[in-house]
Order: sequence, then C-alpha cells, then structure tokens
Amino acid sequence: MVRFLASILLGIAITFGLFSFMAFLVSSGDRNKEEKLENIVVEVNTTPPKSAAEQRRRVPPPPPPPPKTPPKPQAPEPETNTNTGGVSFSLPNVNLGGASTSISAPGAFGRDGDATPIVRIEPKYPMQAARDGKEGWVKLSFTIDEIGGVTDVEVIDADPKRVFDKEARRALRKWKYKPKVVDGKPQRQTGLTVQLDFKMNQD
Repeated sequence: MVRFLASILLGIAITFGLFSFMAFLVSSGDRNKEEKLENIVVEVNTTPPKSAAEQRRRVPPPPPPPPKTPPKPQAPEPETNTNTGGVSFSLPNVNLGGASTSISAPGAFGRDGDATPIVRIEPKYPMQAARDGKEGWVKLSFTIDEIGGVTDVEVIDADPKRVFDKEARRALRKWKYKPKVVDGKPQRQTGLTVQLDFKMNQD
C-alpha cells in the first residue's frame, strides 16, 4: 500500500516536472522570436536605382521657313462660254437704270463711269428643252455689288415659265463687272435688268 502511494506521488511529480519543462521551452521560443522581430530593420529607399539604359531626349524639329509672298493677282480676262451644244445664244442687253446698253460694246459702260463687264458666262441650254425643241427667254433683275459681283438675282418674267429660269439664274450669278466708281469709290448698283434668250440653231 505504501509503495502504491509512493508510485502515485512520484508519477505526479514527474508529470508536473515534464509539463513545467515544456512550458519553459515554449516560452523561451516565443521570446527568441520577439527578439528576432525587434532586430529586423525596414529601410525605405525613396531614390530610384540608376538605370543603365540611356535616356533619349526628343529634339523638336527646326521651324519651317516663312512662306513666300504670293504674286499679286492679275485682273481676269473676259471669259465667254462658246460651247452651247448646238444652240445659239444672243448677247443680252443690260438695263442700267434706264439706259439700255449692249454687253457686246463694253466701252459704252466706261464713258459715264458705269459698271464694265469683265466675265460673261452664257447659260447652258436645258437638255429637256433641247430634246423638245423649245425656245424662250428669261428676264431677270440683279444687283452689282462694290466688288463687281452679281447678287440678288430674281426672275421677273419668262416664256415659257420655269423652263429656262434655273440655268439663267445660275449663269447670271457667275458674271463679273468692274463696279461703277463715283468720286474714287466703287458704288453698289441695284435694280438692273437683263433678258437672256434661248434659241435653237436654225442650221
């Protein structure tokens, strides 16, 4: 009985000793880990490492040379459209505020300082009218502005109606004049009229 009690006490003592020894080992291991963590130094380097690659700098190209001064524009020569596609076109008379003057005689415009024609474009004969053998005329009103252009083109009367109007307006807008000059200043002329005749060739 005494031996049994002694063995129990001895077992308890040995077991307690083993547990104490294991606790000591565990605590010493954690302490070593903490010491190692405290010894770790983190360095932050804000300067980027130097690269061995060469840096290529882009050099802007030299500025282009200044453009040459363009030559002064020459006065346009009178222009006429001679290709009428088998139809004839009679030269119209332009009414300059009461005086009827033929375009075929441009010198008549310059005597009194009136507008002088520079470019005259003959209208195209409409294909449908040419196929049908139709002839007619269109009377238009227009304005010569300060630079000699034709503006405000309107059809006053026509025979037949709405057959030659489009081509007549289109041609008249392309006409160019040397504007009327009074006291050295170009003047705007309004209320001018002209009649464009559309006739087939009689050959």
